[in-house]
Amino acid sequence: MSSTFTDTPAAPPRAAYLGGLSIAVAGAVLFSTKAILAKLLYRYHIDAVTLIAFRMLFSLPIFAAVALWQMRRGPALAVADRWRLVGLGLVGYYLSSFLDFLGLEYISVGLERLILFMTPTFVLIISTVFLKQHIRRMQWLALAASYGGIVLVFVHDLRGGASNVALGALLVLGSATSYAVYLLGSGELLKRIGSLRLVSYAMCVSSVACIGQFFLLRPASVLLQPLPVYGLSLANGIFCTVMPVFMTMAAVARIGAPTASQAGMVGPVSTLFLGALVLGEPITNWQLAGTGLVLSGIYMLSRK
Repeated sequence: MSSTFTDTPAAPPRAAYLGGLSIAVAGAVLFSTKAILAKLLYRYHIDAVTLIAFRMLFSLPIFAAVALWQMRRGPALAVADRWRLVGLGLVGYYLSSFLDFLGLEYISVGLERLILFMTPTFVLIISTVFLKQHIRRMQWLALAASYGGIVLVFVHDLRGGASNVALGALLVLGSATSYAVYLLGSGELLKRIGSLRLVSYAMCVSSVACIGQFFLLRPASVLLQPLPVYGLSLANGIFCTVMPVFMTMAAVARIGAPTASQAGMVGPVSTLFLGALVLGEPITNWQLAGTGLVLSGIYMLSRK
């Protein structure tokens, strides 16, 4: 896979940039689509434990194959790094994904995507509180805009009579916070072992945890589901999990992390319109205004 990133013939700068940008946008849209598929799967009366188990059952073989390939071509990991990977896999992908899918049982995909998209602001806040980093004036403005947008959409959903909106928002907030902890904790390890190795190993840990959780909490007979559940779960595992991970890495290799991050801002917008198109969730002026505020705040942070 690394040959895809390093051995590709050199392209004209503009063509290479547009190609990388297209990959980043497509990856962001695919990753955001997992919320749509989760809502569709919930219509078959499965719960979050079963949903995430099916997702990882379909994605694990690919991540395991990449992990084995990386294991053979790279040096052995130190014992301390192995434990760090286990912790990162549990916090960053298992806990984050589980809380996210739990939250989706109660809130709209638009609100879920906006909360998750605020992960950079949680990274900033955690860095300030625990690492004593200073927040600049522009960063305060970005935080105010982002959280103002969330409040608008949250109040809109409450007024719409949605049940347990507060619970769902708190669960997704926990998902975003746990992923922010993963991002902060993976920095040094990422430099030592590389992004492809870290992601494949961490996803394997997460997959084992999700599947193990299912067999602890649910009987094996729950694996027998209608055919559409398998089809939607396959799409969730491959198109909304595996492909976005590697597409984002490819985009970062071509256009850099800052530009790829800004391209990812299309995620909440795509989810908002996909929710209306596929699920029939209404798009209101409140939601558009809230989405605009969140995107402006994240854009200010990404520029920094």
